[in-house]
Parts: sequence; structure tokens; C-alpha cells
Amino acid sequence: MTIQGPGFDANPLYSVSLIDRRTGQVHRVNGAPLLALSREPQAAAASLLEGRDPDLWEARIQPLATRTRQ
Repeated sequence: MTIQGPGFDANPLYSVSLIDRRTGQVHRVNGAPLLALSREPQAAAASLLEGRDPDLWEARIQPLATRTRQ
């Protein structure tokens, strides 16, 4: 059961990563993986890919686990 109530947003949270198609690896900036956390993953992916060659880059969207009651 998902916890909901004041302070809890009903929309799930996603991790959006920028992937280099040449290596299959997450793009890194100063050693840290470039990713965004968003409740609107398609918009975040579009933002990460803006101005990049789609033949070289892709965005990977993964849902993050939600808290549950036991």
C-alpha cells in the first residue's frame, strides 16, 4: 500500500539518465553521473537531450521505489 496524505505527492518519482550510445554508459560530469529526478520524466528526458545528437545520446527513464506500509 502506498503512503499518501499531506506532504505526499500522488505522482511517482523517476530517475532520468543521459546515456552515451557509443559506450552504453551513463554520461558523467566531473565523475558524477548526469541524471535528473522528476515527476514528469518525458519533460526531463527532453531537457537532457536538447541540443544533443540523437544518434549518440538517449535518455533512460527508471521509476524509483515508493514507500509502502507493512
